[in-house]
Amino acid sequence: RLRSAIQQQAGDYDYVILDCPPSLGIITVNALAAADGVIIPLQAEYYAMEGLGELLRAIKQIRRGGLNRRLQRSGILLTMVDRRTRLARDVCDQARAVFGGEVFDAEVPRNVRLGEAPSFGKPIHAYDPLCRGAIAYSNLALEVIHRVEEHATETPGASVERRPQLRVLGGGAA
Repeated sequence: RLRSAIQQQAGDYDYVILDCPPSLGIITVNALAAADGVIIPLQAEYYAMEGLGELLRAIKQIRRGGLNRRLQRSGILLTMVDRRTRLARDVCDQARAVFGGEVFDAEVPRNVRLGEAPSFGKPIHAYDPLCRGAIAYSNLALEVIHRVEEHATETPGASVERRPQLRVLGGGAA
């Protein structure tokens, strides 16, 4: 149903981003069933890699189970990164060692303004467009567009106009 509703409006948008809660509940599973790709957030914290493993298994199950055979991993986004701490640096290094180019270059820093924006009912780019968090998300957007366009030129018969229309930002990696 969600995919059908989105497809009715797809001509009006280049991308549709479904930002989901950090759990594998019904909202996230429905979003994964509707999406072409999933951007997997990975907090630069101790238990994050365990949560990532759970999400990767769920994505594989959704694809193999037939709920969404098209679902692709679009990349891994490092979030809540505080490069001053050894733990954050270690998690980022481990993610890059294990997943290589799948990890986006853009990293979302730990940023007070990112936490404040929702309490004022605003997206970060309306609340404080020049804060480090907003800049990080802008960099992510540019990187996603670049990857999609690059994929379209590398895929025989594909064009930028046929690029994936749906992305999920969220999905449970603690």
